[in-house]
Amino acid sequence: MPWKSKGEKAEAADRAGARLARQATVEVAGLLGKRDMSRADLARLMGVSPGRVSQILSGDENLTLRSLAAVAEALELDVKISFVEPKDDGPRRAHGLGDGSDAFVYAP
Repeated sequence: MPWKSKGEKAEAADRAGARLARQATVEVAGLLGKRDMSRADLARLMGVSPGRVSQILSGDENLTLRSLAAVAEALELDVKISFVEPKDDGPRRAHGLGDGSDAFVYAP
């Protein structure tokens, strides 16, 4: 029998998804800051309303890959997603790669 029930797994996945969505929105906010851009500027580039950009950047765990791709397209960037083996050094979390890139690694 698995050590976690299906309900616990689903809850853990929900928490992990929410953390990952928050990390992605923090990354986008950082990019906007580096470029001295507002959410309204991003909305114009994306061809959407400022309200839609606010929804995307709200940290909602339902953030989609399509939304991230639309942001990247508007900013003329690519999105990089990497799956890596987890480290055994404590709680898992999202963190920057520290290599000067805007990429990050997320370990739930």
